[in-house]
Amino acid sequence: MDKIYDGTILIVEDENVFRMIYRGVLENAGFEVIEAENGRKGWEAIRTRKPDLVLLDLILPEMSGYEVLEKIRQDPETKEIPVIVFSVMGADENIQKALQLGANFFKIKGASSPSEILEQIDKILSRNQ
Repeated sequence: MDKIYDGTILIVEDENVFRMIYRGVLENAGFEVIEAENGRKGWEAIRTRKPDLVLLDLILPEMSGYEVLEKIRQDPETKEIPVIVFSVMGADENIQKALQLGANFFKIKGASSPSEILEQIDKILSRNQ
């Protein structure tokens, strides 16, 4: 993709290596990247920074990704923020639960390349403009 972006993406992920990889890909595409290493800090960043999109893991310390997703969708100020769930928990019931709670998309960690995630972000943000 040769499009340059100018939005803010929040990565809520407890594993530093994944945050580092995706931060690099997203920053190279032109996004400002915010990071949170646990669910509580992720929710705080969502409320205070109002990112254009959240890349959310499900298995997180302090507050699960499911809990963060519920809070996002229940808060009138954040309910419209797109969320891509990005997790190793790729069983059908996990995917269905995340989508039922309001995730815009679910990607299985390790089965999707950073460029595929960037493509999905592009599709979601293009629809929201």
